Order: sequence, then C-alpha cells, then structure tokens
Amino acid sequence: MVIPVHDVNPVRRTPWVTYALILANVLVFLSTPGMPGSVTGAENLAQLCHLEAFMDRFAAVPRELVHGQLPHLVPTGQVGIGPHGPGCVVAPPAYRKSPPLSVFTAMFVHGSWLHLLGNMLFLLIFGNNVEDRMGHIRFLLFYVVCGYAAGYGFALLNAGSADPLIGASGAIAGVLGAYIVLWPRARVWVLVPFLIFLPLRLPAWLVLGFWFVLQAVYSSGQAVSDAGTVAYAAHVIGFLVGLLIALPLKAGTPPPPQPPGILFGGRARPRQVW
Repeated sequence: MVIPVHDVNPVRRTPWVTYALILANVLVFLSTPGMPGSVTGAENLAQLCHLEAFMDRFAAVPRELVHGQLPHLVPTGQVGIGPHGPGCVVAPPAYRKSPPLSVFTAMFVHGSWLHLLGNMLFLLIFGNNVEDRMGHIRFLLFYVVCGYAAGYGFALLNAGSADPLIGASGAIAGVLGAYIVLWPRARVWVLVPFLIFLPLRLPAWLVLGFWFVLQAVYSSGQAVSDAGTVAYAAHVIGFLVGLLIALPLKAGTPPPPQPPGILFGGRARPRQVW
C-alpha cells in the first residue's frame, strides 16, 4: 500500500470545511474513552467497558439501520464481577438512540490513533481540491451524502450484523472518487515501502485506482485474513458514489499543473502522457 503525502494541485481558496472536518474528528477522538493515550485502542478492561458504551451510543450498527432493532441491554461503561469473572455491566439504555443519526455521528468516531491519522491524511491531501471545485457548502453536503451512502450500503450488505461501524473512511472514499474523476492526471507524491520508503511522484489515477482495487479485493474477503474488521465494502460504495456525483463537474474543471518531469527516487525522467 502506498502512502500519499502531497499532491501537486494548488487550490484557489482556503479549504475551511476540510480543516473543520479534520478538527472535529480530532476533537471527537480526544473525547473518546481510552483513545487519546493509546496507539491502537483501549488497553484494559475499564477502558474497554467505557469504549463499548461510547460505541454503542454513537456508532452505526447495521442491524439497527436496516431492521430498527435496538438492543434492550447496552454497556453502561462500568466494570462488574459476574459468574465468569470481571466484565462490562449491561443495563437498559438511559438514552434514546436514533439509527439514522448514528450514521452521522459514526463518521467522526475512530478506533485508534492509526485509524484517525490515516483517514485525516487522505482527507487533507485530496479534500482541499474537491472542496475548492465544489465550494464550501456543496462539499460539506457531498461529504455527508457519501458517508451516508457508504454507511447504509454497508448495512444493507450486512443486515444482520451487530458490529459497530465507525470512521470517516466511507465519506473520505467519496472524496477520493471525486478526485480521480476531476484530476486523474494530477501528480501525487507517495511513499512506497520497499525495504525503505521510496518517494515517487505518480498520477492520481494510478494512486487512487490502486487504492480502490485493493478495497474491492479486500471487500470480497480475498488476500486478507481479517477482512471482517474493516468495512472495505463501505469504502467501495463511498468511492463509487463520490465518483458518480463528481462526473457532471468534470467538463468545467481546469487541469492541474504539469511538472516538466516525473521523479522516480529523485531522478527526473521525461514527462509521459497518461
């Protein structure tokens, strides 16, 4: 998997919505129980119980979205001692959860620093240009629509699942889909892991197309042993929805600047036509 670090595609105005979305995601993450001090997630039972209670309230659950089946007992965030040892206490919910609203709140919830930073990196690099092309308000609506399409699309494919769905990646996948339509030839600096991280400048269609193909393969359960832990199908759906929404904007989109050469590991080579 390549890691994008910068695109050669300047914007005309400040991407305030992109910055606001990143700030909101970071603030929610810092408010998530057990997350700020951990790299990979909750690390002890007390943190896990608090996290489960938080997720149950704010994450999207496919079974709830499709069938409206809300649980009668939910984690309270407290640790108790049961017949099989310590565990998380459950009780009737003290709040009323709205499944449609949970799709929105789930877009701002992340399960670890790695989860958060990976999503925010993609949003920062590619979201600014899409916002610049669409305008602030339309971009915000576009982002939310892609997130809802990804969330409900995944739920329909996994209607019986009670596993929580969290993260901004469905909405961000829509941003990537829009970017590949609007600027397929824009140059993107990426780091490619090959013994060391090699810096390359590649066209957006190759970087984002390769990302999409990986998501599609993973969503089928091929090539990975833990495909069920990541909602790859939500990424695929979000990407395709974003791509379709952006198609009408393609005709009026100015092309990105074309540098004189393509750099491979620091050596300039003649520019090719993609």
